[in-house]
Amino acid sequence: MDLESNREITAKSHRIAEEIKAVLESKNGQDLELLAVEDKTTLADYFILVTGTSTTHIKTLADEVIFQLRERFGLSPHHVEGADDRRWILLDYGDVVTHIFHPEERDYYSLERLWTTTGNYRDQNSGKAEITGYTDLN
Repeated sequence: MDLESNREITAKSHRIAEEIKAVLESKNGQDLELLAVEDKTTLADYFILVTGTSTTHIKTLADEVIFQLRERFGLSPHHVEGADDRRWILLDYGDVVTHIFHPEERDYYSLERLWTTTGNYRDQNSGKAEITGYTDLN
């Protein structure tokens, strides 16, 4: 694949991710995060994480993303997981994977922590940030 083709695919992925983000915001998705993971994995270019307030809300968020992407782009997810349980629904659009969580599952799995590598560790109990892998040479 040449560089130009790769840029076009990345731009398309970004447009899809932004559209999903807008749909989730319009349906009051909570704690929305768009993670660029293309440098960390070959699974996807973007992960979108959002929390629903109830199992009904989670299902509504997933249904609206599926409906809007089909209407606007003619896209259907390659794979859907968790639609029956409605506590963590995964919508796989290839280069963009959306995770729609119940608050308890979002806290438990903490995918943000898993996929972000800023060099910072935040102690969630104290709220104190520490830099890992740093040695003071003074």
